[in-house]
Amino acid sequence: MIPATLTHYIETEIIPRHEHFDKAHNLAHVRTVIEESLALAKEYNVNESMAYTIAAYHDTGLCRDRATHHLISGEILKQDKMLCQWFSEEEIETMKEAVEDHRASTDHEPRSIYGKIVAEADRVIDPVITLRRTVQYGLKQKPEAEKEWHYQRFRQHLMEKYAPGGYLKLWFPESKNAEKLKELQKIIADEAQLRSIFQQLLAEEKE
Repeated sequence: MIPATLTHYIETEIIPRHEHFDKAHNLAHVRTVIEESLALAKEYNVNESMAYTIAAYHDTGLCRDRATHHLISGEILKQDKMLCQWFSEEEIETMKEAVEDHRASTDHEPRSIYGKIVAEADRVIDPVITLRRTVQYGLKQKPEAEKEWHYQRFRQHLMEKYAPGGYLKLWFPESKNAEKLKELQKIIADEAQLRSIFQQLLAEEKE
């Protein structure tokens, strides 16, 4: 059972920080990661309060930097003295490490079950949402670029991250993410379909 005082603190002080982040890391995203983390926490019988807190803080470092946001987020969590009301020093250190380990491009396996839970929850794979976010990110980075540049960046990112052998790692092979990843890989493998979807999403985003 998550203490009401912890929920109130996170709902009023931590979650609202996501209002000004990009579309891929906004309020809807953090709430989805929290929901998925709590579902996995129940399944694996771990501390729900810790899973909830890790999910709430995992992207807070975006206030400073995207490239190292996972490390900054871990520091923000560790330095938040309010958390000492609900967690021991050891639990706070475990949560910090889990936040640091959540990033898809990280070069090591998460150090605890909590790191695996938030990493899995953060990878909520829905082919349509994933493809749209990839288009959105390209437009944010280089809005003036030509359509072909955007398509090539879109396809290269998908190949590097989601195609077989890509850097995305799933830690729970029986999860719904594993099934959704197979669906996405079929789309990525069919270039005609991929280009068609890209053109449709690009037009929608530019409306």
